[in-house]
Amino acid sequence: MGFQCCLGGTTLNALKFAAIPSSSSSSRLVFRSLSKTFFLYPHYSPQRPSFSLPIRAFSTSTVQATKATQNPTDEKVVKPQWKAAIDFKWIRDNKDVVAVNIRNRNSNANLELVLHLYDKMLTLQKEVERLRGERNVVANKMKGKLEPSERQKLIEQGKNLKEELLSLEEDLLKLTDELQQEAQCIPNLTHPDVPIGGEDCATIRKMVGSPREFSFPVKDHQQLGKDLDLLDFDAASVVSGSKFYYLKNEAVMLEMALINWTLSQVMKSGFIPLTTPELVRSSVVEKCGFQPRGTNTQVYSIEGSDQCLIGTAEIPVGGIHMDSIISESLLPLKYVAFSHCFRTEAGAAGAATRGLYRVHQFSKAEMFIICRPDESEKYLEELIRIEEDMFSSLGLHYKILDMASGDLGAPAYRKYDIEAWMPGLERFGEISSASNCTDYQSRRLGIRYRPSEPSAGNTPKKGKSNLAPPQFVHTLNATACAVPRMLVCLLENYQQEDGSVIIPPPLRPFMGGLELITPKSR
Repeated sequence: MGFQCCLGGTTLNALKFAAIPSSSSSSRLVFRSLSKTFFLYPHYSPQRPSFSLPIRAFSTSTVQATKATQNPTDEKVVKPQWKAAIDFKWIRDNKDVVAVNIRNRNSNANLELVLHLYDKMLTLQKEVERLRGERNVVANKMKGKLEPSERQKLIEQGKNLKEELLSLEEDLLKLTDELQQEAQCIPNLTHPDVPIGGEDCATIRKMVGSPREFSFPVKDHQQLGKDLDLLDFDAASVVSGSKFYYLKNEAVMLEMALINWTLSQVMKSGFIPLTTPELVRSSVVEKCGFQPRGTNTQVYSIEGSDQCLIGTAEIPVGGIHMDSIISESLLPLKYVAFSHCFRTEAGAAGAATRGLYRVHQFSKAEMFIICRPDESEKYLEELIRIEEDMFSSLGLHYKILDMASGDLGAPAYRKYDIEAWMPGLERFGEISSASNCTDYQSRRLGIRYRPSEPSAGNTPKKGKSNLAPPQFVHTLNATACAVPRMLVCLLENYQQEDGSVIIPPPLRPFMGGLELITPKSR
């Protein structure tokens, strides 16, 4: 399912929670919001200069937060700084292309401000270099024999240069941070075949199957779940709040069957199975293109720490190779990760989101690919094919949509959504998405690969390594199975007139051979 990130025009504050000790030594949850926002930006650009890194190196985001006091509840977190590898010269040289893309993506990025800050930074950098040069000249003069008065004059001159340089370097650091924050708001470029416009402008790439015709009144999954004793929303709302649920009886078996069957199918295509951490550093969330702070954020942030609950396994999987250079021979890296996902679903309301369709916590299997830039479009097609094969084998009626520019999250260069027919809801509903994020995430996560051979024209200088310079990889992600949406589809499409629900044949071996879910005897 699509996990929207860095959407244009959206001001974000994080929903944060913390356990606050009471006098009875028990704890309760409190919610606070933060106003600070962070943004991300990608694009294609010339190759970055290489720098020495081991195969696995940790970034500054691994630095531990420091404590302000001895009281744990008053802990103050110092947010690590990180910078995306943004090619500002490319942005300046292609500002018309970038401006059109920002407009088509309905982004709130301020390109004019980015260009202004970049020019200002270049001017300040030149002034800093000039002062450093003058300081070096003064230092060299003081090495010779000098009259005391002349030496004193140079000492004063050096002192003044040092103070002026310190002030300018501080200004340059602040300006660089401001430039990064503004530039990171610019979305990825968009595939030329992507339809331009909002959600309604998405085009149908393919329609598979047809809606099942029922000879009896159709129930939705909520009613089926109640009648078959599979779902309990009432108890969950008391225990946890709205948009939570208990799975019971065969529904639990069906969730496990869906995950195990999905993993077995995807692994046939060479994917490595993973389970992931479900708490990650907020910097990793940001680097993947999601905003953990904001009134409409989908991310739960942990009060008093720099950690967030994941909304998709794409985030911890993307972080596995953070700040590393991968040998070209190891590409592509293909993962299928199982995790629980947590989303605030801020702004979601209405009948279209009822029941299991939109919830705060769910299980999901996610596919993630790291590959060479020239292969990412090929692997996007592979991801769609895998999804098609699985949904077709379950007998679902679905359509594949090429999502429009205004409906793309900031990282996506192109995104396909798959929507399946849900007869109880009387509409199509999204069950999966697949995105090519090109180098948007890798430029933030610092994931590169080293080509096996140097490219033409890259003859190494004398005394230099003959290794090819590293390049940024492309990343792709796709939903293999979002359990709640699949339960909606299966319960509603396979319901029978007597109130039972048929188990699709592919899932039966993973449910101990069970073929039918029948009403419980009272």
